Amino acid sequence: MKSLFSSVVLAATLAVGPAFASDGPVDTSNVRDDIAADATEKAYSIATVVKVDGIAWFDRMRDGVKQFGAETGHDTWMVGPSQADAAAQVQLVENLIAQGVDAITIVPFSVEALEPVLKKARDRGIVVIAHEASNIQNADFILEAFDNHAYGAKLMEVLGGYMGGEGSYVATVGSLTSKSQNEWIDGAIAYQEENFPNMSLVTERLETYDDANTDYNKLKEVLTTYPDLKGIVGGPMPTSAGAGRLIAERGLKDKLFFSGTGLVSVAGEYLENGDIQYIQFWDPAVAGYAMNILAVMALEGKGAEIAAGLDLGLPGYTDLITPVEDNPTLLYGAGWVGVTKDNMGEYNF
Repeated sequence: MKSLFSSVVLAATLAVGPAFASDGPVDTSNVRDDIAADATEKAYSIATVVKVDGIAWFDRMRDGVKQFGAETGHDTWMVGPSQADAAAQVQLVENLIAQGVDAITIVPFSVEALEPVLKKARDRGIVVIAHEASNIQNADFILEAFDNHAYGAKLMEVLGGYMGGEGSYVATVGSLTSKSQNEWIDGAIAYQEENFPNMSLVTERLETYDDANTDYNKLKEVLTTYPDLKGIVGGPMPTSAGAGRLIAERGLKDKLFFSGTGLVSVAGEYLENGDIQYIQFWDPAVAGYAMNILAVMALEGKGAEIAAGLDLGLPGYTDLITPVEDNPTLLYGAGWVGVTKDNMGEYNF
């Protein structure tokens, strides 16, 4: 399919594998005609349900969802609760089932809470595509941007370097039931234990509900209890802002270090000022677009083609892998972006 748009594709020097991002539309110039629908085919209704609406991460995902609809003629839109809340997300899915949508693509806040309602959706013939939910059972396919443990290991590799391989640190997750974020932290802790034995995790993972103010307040509490805290590894994107604010206010630059998921649009001022050192991410717009491609393929009976080696023609999703032998519905892309003060100008979404 020929894209209506173009964008600059950039590789980050700090990423382990291929990593791409853009501050413009998703580059769809390499999406094949046979896997991407066009406006001459049946128009499907596809709703994307996210953890929480109104934050920069999912604002960017909405861009990809809207672009897919504009380029293909399908009826695509995105919804999410105003606050990260499992029950509210379940209710949104219930509403979509009642509307009779053709497919739901979803980024779960709580996999466990969503399992029953997603089963109900599939029983009604609705295709379900999940993201950031490698353990979910009631989905036709699960699309992850990368190997979650490797992503977390890279965060710890960077953090440990800034900390000089010693000292105490804390980890955050949006929810203790957010599977992917907890796998990132699992990977980070495993890397620390193997490579930085003089570092120590001082408390249980902080559950921050994907909210920068909650991140700030919980990190402040930890700092009161552990005044010698030296590092923060952040799972959810808002931690980058919450940690940056705390470090700036307390004058802890070059004393308390941060490495975690973030966006330049959210944490750029703290990167620029040196309050935080490193953020890592993938382009949620590309993920949103990719989930919609898989939804259309499944709806058109092309589910057998959604397998290892599938090339979606999108940056980071050109050679999907199936890492779990007995679960061919779980697919990973390859690549993330690593950003510091030096290359932050290349990423502006």
